[in-house]
Amino acid sequence: MLKKRIIPCLDIKDGRTVKGVNFVDIIDAGNPIELAKAYVKQGADELVFLDITATVEKRKTLIELVSEIAKEINIPFTVGGGINSVEDVSALIKAGADKVSINSSAVKRPELITELANEFGSQCVVVAIDTKFTNDIWKVYVKGGREETPLETVAWAKQAETLGAGEILLTSMNNDGTKAGFALDITDAVSKNVNIPVIASGGAGAIEHFTDVFTKTDASAGLAASIFHFGEIPIPTLKTELKKQNIAIR
Repeated sequence: MLKKRIIPCLDIKDGRTVKGVNFVDIIDAGNPIELAKAYVKQGADELVFLDITATVEKRKTLIELVSEIAKEINIPFTVGGGINSVEDVSALIKAGADKVSINSSAVKRPELITELANEFGSQCVVVAIDTKFTNDIWKVYVKGGREETPLETVAWAKQAETLGAGEILLTSMNNDGTKAGFALDITDAVSKNVNIPVIASGGAGAIEHFTDVFTKTDASAGLAASIFHFGEIPIPTLKTELKKQNIAIR
């Protein structure tokens, strides 16, 4: 069985780390380079960097900032935001990214997943799915959660895997920033319907939320932001507690 991973997420806006609730009410959360260095020291398994306004502002990811962070860390580094082509990914990998996360661009042009998998390997391609429970159904949203699509979440996750995705980053917009726990139902449904790792995101607020997502779903990683950024749950404390509960942690 694969050991579970703990992944801090740097949501980046205007070069700063930010955090919101349900994808709105954005507040500053600090210097991304300093946070990245701190997470390596704390024992984070990976780091995710999402340029949250790149798609909406129709621009590329902040390459220079990616490069600065990559120089300071030695753990797997996933970068997302405004990625639309093989060329975009080449530039990010040159800047130090290990994996890329695509979301709106994959929905708009699903063959992009295959193009990137063929060029860089599936292990490099993370398909991020922002999902919201609306009218009794989990739907896929794009453009930073601003736009609903006709896609149903489980079906899209399965399609993304078929097209070549190596990993799914699943964020529940309903749970995002609430600290009320991960969305276990949709996380369980997606993780049981695909054969690639699923990163659960959105809603972590306590150690028991990680326990729940690792024992009640097949998610292979738990991603969080504010609880780590603001020191509410130090990563070493979280890992120690999970190990006490016999959850296999990296």
